[in-house]
Amino acid sequence: SESVRIFLASKTDQFVASNDIDGVINALGAGITTRFTPINVVSDSDPLVVGVKQIYQGSWNPIGGFSDTYSNQVWLNLYDPAAFSHPYTGETIPVRTEWQVENFGNQEKILVPNDAITWDIGSQSWKKVGANQEATSKVTFDLILGNWHHEQSMDMNDILHSIYFLLEWGSERHEGDKTYDSVYSPQAAQNAKTLIGIKPIDDDTIEVYIDYWHFDETEIASWVTPWSSMPWELMVSMEQAVIDGKVSFSRSGAVSKSVNWLSLIVPNDAEVIKQYLIDFKQSGYVPPSLQGLQYDWQYFDERYDASIAWIEQNEHAVISNGPFYLDNYSPESRTITINSFDSPGYPFEAGKWKKFEQIKFPKITGIEIPNVVNLKKPTTILVETTDASEIHYFVSNSKGETISSGVKPATDGLSEIIITEVETSKLDVGANTLKIFASSDQILRPDIYGTSFLVVENETSLPDVPILEVEHKSEESPHAGIILAIIGAVIVGIIVSIRRKRKAKLSNN
Repeated sequence: SESVRIFLASKTDQFVASNDIDGVINALGAGITTRFTPINVVSDSDPLVVGVKQIYQGSWNPIGGFSDTYSNQVWLNLYDPAAFSHPYTGETIPVRTEWQVENFGNQEKILVPNDAITWDIGSQSWKKVGANQEATSKVTFDLILGNWHHEQSMDMNDILHSIYFLLEWGSERHEGDKTYDSVYSPQAAQNAKTLIGIKPIDDDTIEVYIDYWHFDETEIASWVTPWSSMPWELMVSMEQAVIDGKVSFSRSGAVSKSVNWLSLIVPNDAEVIKQYLIDFKQSGYVPPSLQGLQYDWQYFDERYDASIAWIEQNEHAVISNGPFYLDNYSPESRTITINSFDSPGYPFEAGKWKKFEQIKFPKITGIEIPNVVNLKKPTTILVETTDASEIHYFVSNSKGETISSGVKPATDGLSEIIITEVETSKLDVGANTLKIFASSDQILRPDIYGTSFLVVENETSLPDVPILEVEHKSEESPHAGIILAIIGAVIVGIIVSIRRKRKAKLSNN
C-alpha cells in the first residue's frame, strides 16, 4: 500500500511601516500589502510614500494585463471590484454590490423568465432566452455604481457591455475568429458557458441566471458578478484596436502577432486608444452591445469626449472607479503617483474599512478536565475562550484513533464537551489525547490546545503513591585529619622554597 504525503510550505515576508502611520491592515495572506492598507491608512505626511521592489513589469490592461504582483498592487487601489477576499478569512465579501442568491440545490432547476436576455454571437445582438429555459441558480445584484475617474456616471451600459465582452470573447473559437485571446478566452469560457441569461431590473439592479452551484452562496455570487473595471467606451476602443491587429490583450498574443502588449499607462498605447475614441465620435459609432437602448447620441458623445479629454490631459488611458486615480507615471524616476479620488460621485467615505484594523484572535483561556476519566463512564470537559465563535474538539486513544469529535458553540466564552459512556468505553486505559481548536467567524486562524488525560478502570482518583524517605549517612574516616595535615604541610613547604629562590636571585643582582 502507498502512503499519502501532504507537503506544507510556510512563507514569511517582512514588511516595514512607519510608526507615524495609523490604520495599517495586516491581512493573513497578503500582509500589509493588501489593498485595504493604502485605502485605510492615515498619515501626518503628505504624500504617503510606498516602496516597492519593481515599479513596472507587465502590461496595464484589464483583460490580459496586471499579471505581475507590482502593477496589480497599484491597480487594486485604482479599481474597486464588485467583490473581494476578506483579509482575515479569505471569504468573498461584497465591495460595490449586495446580492441575493436563490437555488434549490444542485439537482433542481429555476425557470428563467422569458424576457431575460443573452448575447447572440451570430446576429451580434441581444436576444431573449425564450420559453422553458432553466438555470441552477439565480443571483440578484444591487450594484453600487458611483462615478468613473473622468466623472462620468457608471451605468447599466457599462455592465451590459462587460457581459457582452465575457460572452463574445469567452465563446468557442471558430475559423477567422478575431474575438479570441489565447490567455483570456479559455478562462472566460469557464464562466461564459454557465451563463444562461440576464435581466436588468432598474438602473442599478440586475438578475443573473447561471448553471452553477456551490455550497457557499458567496462563491455562486462571485462566479459571474456583473461588473466592469473601466468605462464601456475604453473597452470598445481597446477591443477594436486588438481586432485591427494593432495591439494584443495578452503577452502571448503580442509575441505571436508581433505587436505591442497593450498597456494603457504607456503614452503611445494611450494615443492609439484616443484615436479610436475620436473616430467613434466623428462617425457617430454606437457599439452593437449598446444598440437599441433608450439613449440619444448626446449620451455617447459625452462619454467619448470625457475619455478623450482624460487621455489628452494625463497622457495615459487608465480610467477606473476606485478610491485613487492614476496621476503620473515616471519611468525615469521609477515612481507612480496616485491621488485620492475626492469626488462626490465616489460612494464610500474615509474609514470604510476601519473595522479591519484591530482584529481579535480567538484564544483558549482555560480547560477544566478531570484528573482521571473512568473507563465506560461519561465525562464533561469545560473550555473557556475569548473572541471565539466555536470550538472543534478531537479525542483520540493511545493508538491515535479518533474516538470522539465535534463542534461546540462558544456561548459567553464557555463551551461544554460531553464524552458519552459509549465513547469512553473505546478509550484505552492509560494516556489518551484531547485536542481543541478555538475558531472565530472574523479570522481564519484558530487557537490550538492539546493535552493528555489519564483513563483508569474502576477508579475515581489517582492512586496514592507513598514517597519513600531515603536516609543518607556519612561516616567520617579516622584518617581524614592526618591526610589534611600532610597536604597543608606540603603547601607551606612549597611557598617557603619559592620565597628563598627569589631572595637568592635578588642578592646575586
